[in-house]
Amino acid sequence: MIYLSSDYHFFHDRPFIWQVRGFNSVEEMNTTILQNHNSIIKPEDDVYLLGDLLLGGNAKVEEGLALIAQLNGKLHLVRGNHDTNTRWEAYKSLPNVVEMQNAIYLDYHKYHFYLSHFPTLTANLEKESLQQCTLNLYGHTHQINNFFEGRPYMYHVGVDSHNCAPVLIDNIIEDMNNEVDKCKSVL
Repeated sequence: MIYLSSDYHFFHDRPFIWQVRGFNSVEEMNTTILQNHNSIIKPEDDVYLLGDLLLGGNAKVEEGLALIAQLNGKLHLVRGNHDTNTRWEAYKSLPNVVEMQNAIYLDYHKYHFYLSHFPTLTANLEKESLQQCTLNLYGHTHQINNFFEGRPYMYHVGVDSHNCAPVLIDNIIEDMNNEVDKCKSVL
């Protein structure tokens, strides 16, 4: 199975992160995201995490690494704006990290995805179907809806729009196709 998520922000002790997500503390957020992740992901699953796994300063790196090491699945990491050189190098030591890139191209069932931390314009609706486009899956924005500015080919995978849990790629494809149908009915 292939899952995606973004912006876990482990140890980011700022109320504008954990409080907005409905938590009483950063510790509660850390625990819930870890539990949600592991309740869905099996060790053999591939998980693409599109940036900003860990914050909280250098003092929290070791604690954060220990938390990330507990995440189920084979982790494919895309670098986010909070993934400093120190954190990025530290992620390399984790046994569950299998890939680290600035962006990743992923082909899945005749769909073509560009995985990035930032929303990236990669397509338009001039094509016959989404399978003829390069579709952007991204994080960073902390939005609570799934589509960037209503574009059905740009899908937010971050925890803020998915109840603090990873999302299955098949569900993303279904959501994107449903959004295309809505757009076409308006045209």
